[in-house]
Amino acid sequence: MSRSGRLFLLMDAMRGYRRPVTAARLAEQLGVSERTIYRDIQTLSSLGAPLQGEAGVGYMLKAGSFLPPLMFGADELEALVLGARWVRRQGDEGLAAAATSALAKIATATPKDLRDDMAETSLWVPMGKTAPEASDVHVRPVREAIRYQHRLRLGYRDEKGAASERMVWPFALAFFEGSRMLAAWCELRMGFRHFRIDRIAEVRTTGERYPARRHDLLRTWRKEHAIPEDS
Repeated sequence: MSRSGRLFLLMDAMRGYRRPVTAARLAEQLGVSERTIYRDIQTLSSLGAPLQGEAGVGYMLKAGSFLPPLMFGADELEALVLGARWVRRQGDEGLAAAATSALAKIATATPKDLRDDMAETSLWVPMGKTAPEASDVHVRPVREAIRYQHRLRLGYRDEKGAASERMVWPFALAFFEGSRMLAAWCELRMGFRHFRIDRIAEVRTTGERYPARRHDLLRTWRKEHAIPEDS
């Protein structure tokens, strides 16, 4: 995890406490050392984060200071709820939980509590499949490999059923109706290739960064396939 990501997690963890919380408790919650917590607290303080407390006593965020007051119009609110409900239908438990959590945070961080308004929004994503497909388990590792720019080893079958093993540099994941498509640079073919998630038999993460920037790959791929930037 990047340091900036850890700092956001620390702020988010502290937001859940109404009273000072010790560095030891935060370290246990985030799976890091107390020394790391103390160092991150100093970094946040130097960046102007509204922290209170001291070593040996505990730390907390000043009430209402993590997110600025937010106001949403009716259309904006419906867009948020509809988007979250669509995400929950995609078979990725991590994204589904994140969508629910994000809506809860937004609702309670506004001057007017919006939880009732969100619950009563009458825009729904139709129920499709009744059970997750086997390929759904591959969505999260693929998504995380894109986020961290890690090489992935795929066991793959093409449309004719021919099996192959690929080492790829994943940089984009498209959610089509009824299918998901991974865009990646393929080391075997030495070029951009597209892989349907439901044809992936196995995903193995390497934990190794690929030797390119994700945004550079995405930009080159868009240019090669004449895909506009706003699509």
